[in-house]
Amino acid sequence: MDGGVVTFIIAILIVAVLIFVAILLTGKRGYHFNVTQYQARFLAIENKLSADNPATYMTTIIEADKLLDKAMIEMGAVGKTMGDRLKRIGSRFTNLNAVWRAHKLRNAIAHESDIEVTFKQASNALQIYKQALKDLGAI
Repeated sequence: MDGGVVTFIIAILIVAVLIFVAILLTGKRGYHFNVTQYQARFLAIENKLSADNPATYMTTIIEADKLLDKAMIEMGAVGKTMGDRLKRIGSRFTNLNAVWRAHKLRNAIAHESDIEVTFKQASNALQIYKQALKDLGAI
């Protein structure tokens, strides 16, 4: 083997290692969800939301938030809280700010006793969660 071939092989190995490290650092592993299961669960959540029943507004937001958190955990996102996990993999969402808004609404529902949620807010939050789950490949 001449020096040019050896140099070429070493260069290819270095590039392969760099690509592997980049994949590990960005967390974009090829995780495959059970899409059918996630679609069915999200559809059930969407079907619970009823304009005629204000009690469904808050519960559907909480359930959708839990489903997104489950997907993030399942794909290997690390963090003590959902907020920590969002910080880690936020680049995977087409609209991270919207996901944060929906999650903050969920937190307000969970922690504030006097919060009122409208049908429009609940419907918008569900659409945000749906897009987030699509972004992850869960639905």
